[in-house]
Amino acid sequence: MNAKVNSQKLLSADQKIFATLEQSVREFMISQKWTEDIYENDERINCNLLLTLTDQSTTNQNLFVGELSIQASRPVYGTDYETVIFNHIDKSITFTYEQYQPLVFSKNAYNDNLSSILSFYAYIILGMDADSFSPFGGDKYFQNAQDIISNLPSGVSGSDSGWKTTVDKNRFRMMENILSARVRPYRQAMYDYHRQALDVMALDVAKGRQTLVDALQKVSDVNQAYPNTLIIQMFTNTKAQEIIEIFKRGSLQEQDRVIQIMSRVDPSNSSNYRGIK
Repeated sequence: MNAKVNSQKLLSADQKIFATLEQSVREFMISQKWTEDIYENDERINCNLLLTLTDQSTTNQNLFVGELSIQASRPVYGTDYETVIFNHIDKSITFTYEQYQPLVFSKNAYNDNLSSILSFYAYIILGMDADSFSPFGGDKYFQNAQDIISNLPSGVSGSDSGWKTTVDKNRFRMMENILSARVRPYRQAMYDYHRQALDVMALDVAKGRQTLVDALQKVSDVNQAYPNTLIIQMFTNTKAQEIIEIFKRGSLQEQDRVIQIMSRVDPSNSSNYRGIK
């Protein structure tokens, strides 16, 4: 678990506060017992957080604005390769923080916005990881993430763009996508992609690639049934380069099919997918 705070844009601020903020974020993420599940060495999640602060209120020196970059990966069975399961930038981070202020985790109550944001993403990462090991294995973690949203005070959920129901692509919309019945086939595809495809490639590359093609087709079907969703955007942000590298070694038939599928799912990057050939 790595956590960094980038405060280079706030040159006039007291930089000491950001050192303690970085320590608080790291300790908060590491010290909580987020799950009762026991992870083997070949199942452990590697996570990196980068909190980039872009503004500080002139009327409240403890109020900060920024963005949070999160990347999480898990090992692929039988290899030294790690596959990224979550790669996302949240550009709607607003919070108050005083030097040495502890971040407090509470599963059933709201304490402060930064704690809620970090807790939300901890559960999202655990849910994504669990979905990659068993069909819909992330349900309990996604429900925990939903509970964080449900426990937000109305003043926060109604005014913070990261949580507002009226904003198109934010934390609320991410949760809505994940829990939607229309997205269930996508979540099944994430199990197929990771457990039935990547995790078998060390033993049978051809079988793994074919399963992966079928998983991508399920992602495309969800995109067609529920277009322009955040969850599909998150998928392409996370997996595009990996898909390209895997199918550079595929058969011509597999390459043609993947190019066709991914160009529909992610049309703005269709030229990159054509690079598979």
